[in-house]
Order: sequence, then C-alpha cells, then structure tokens
Amino acid sequence: MSGGILEIPLFPLGTVLYPGGQLPLKIFEQRYVDMTKACLRDSTPFGVCLIREGREVGEPATPHAVGCLAQIEQWDVPHPNLFAILARGGERFRILGAAVSPGGLITGRVEILPEPSRPATVDRACQEVLRLAIERAGSDSVPGPIRLDDPVWVSYRLAEILPITPLEKQAMLELDDTGTRLAQLHELLLKHGIIENINKNK
Repeated sequence: MSGGILEIPLFPLGTVLYPGGQLPLKIFEQRYVDMTKACLRDSTPFGVCLIREGREVGEPATPHAVGCLAQIEQWDVPHPNLFAILARGGERFRILGAAVSPGGLITGRVEILPEPSRPATVDRACQEVLRLAIERAGSDSVPGPIRLDDPVWVSYRLAEILPITPLEKQAMLELDDTGTRLAQLHELLLKHGIIENINKNK
C-alpha cells in the first residue's frame, strides 16, 4: 500500500501511535462517535496524529503532518454515545490536505509512507532494555506478538515506553530509517543512565 492515497477521518491526540502499537480510547464527542460508527460499519481505519496546535476536545486541533493509521480491533458501548475502543497502529502516512466538516471532524487526504528500512541486526542495548521492561511488566504490557529480533518492532516498542516528550516520540515516528531510530534511542538510554543501570545490575 506504500505510496497509496487515502481519504480518512483524522483524530488529533496528545499522544503518538506507532505501527503495531495499541491505543485504548474513550470516545464521547459526537464527531468522533460518528467517525467510530462509520469505521466499524465499513471496516476502515482512521488516522491518529499528534496535536501541533489546539486541544483534544472542542475546536478542531491542528495536527502534525505525519501520523499513523488506526484500525479498531475491539469496541464496547458502556453508555449511549460512549465508545470504548482498542485500536492498532497500521501504516504511517503524511497529510497532503485536510478539510473540516461542519461538525468539526477533520478529513485528510493522506499519502501512505514507505515501510521503514530494516537493518540486519538489532541494537543490543535497545533489545536488552526492552526485554527487561517486558519481563518486569509482563508480556501483556506490549502489543504482541513479541518480536525482540525484529529491529523495527523493537524500535517502535521502545519509543512507546521510554519517558520522552510527545515531540520526541513524533520525531521517532517520522524517521524512515530504523537504524537511525535505534541509534537515537540508544543515545537516549545513555543520556538517562538506563544502560549504565542495567550493566550494574548484571
């Protein structure tokens, strides 16, 4: 699907969704309730983008240009006009143009971005930190299946759990080169003393 053009509803949020990641949401604003119903009816994704300007609730926010497709995997309606959903991240996309409906829903014309490059090996420090994090928090703490030998999977899952800012997470999403993403994550592990702590505890 790389390079394809889609028209999708956009959901600007204060968080970053990565390919393969999971996103639980409680949806109550009418524009997003209608969006959810349409996505469930047609089995279509919506787009998650980090907010560049504005807020999640109220007036339509301005999203960052690069986001991630989200496919609804589980859903429930605990109360009328309240959806509890679990979405999984799909491909990355770049917004080419957008329009806002009278109800405040943003629809984007988006280009699906290429799959990130896949290095032959995984950065060992990144792999070990993620392995220990999963070991301590349990396998349910990350979206499965667990693929610690997959450099792309390791880079996205580590970027999800590290205590970095939304803008730093957004920068990781925008990188096309997995080797660069792993190298930057390695530097963050050094900066926060995480690698040093692991080596001490061995």
